Amino acid sequence: MKLKLDLHDLYNRGDEIDRALGAVIDAAVRKKATLVEIIPGKGSGQLKKRALRFLD
Repeated sequence: MKLKLDLHDLYNRGDEIDRALGAVIDAAVRKKATLVEIIPGKGSGQLKKRALRFLD
């Protein structure tokens, strides 16, 4: 099973980004997903950096 999270729509809402990341990780654990795909989008890379910090 693969879960997917697209962060394009949340690019300027920091609290919602953290909630969305937490929710997809929780769902992955509950559903025993083998893969979680996080799509940060194009641009300066700030969403990608934030997602990686969250995962650390």
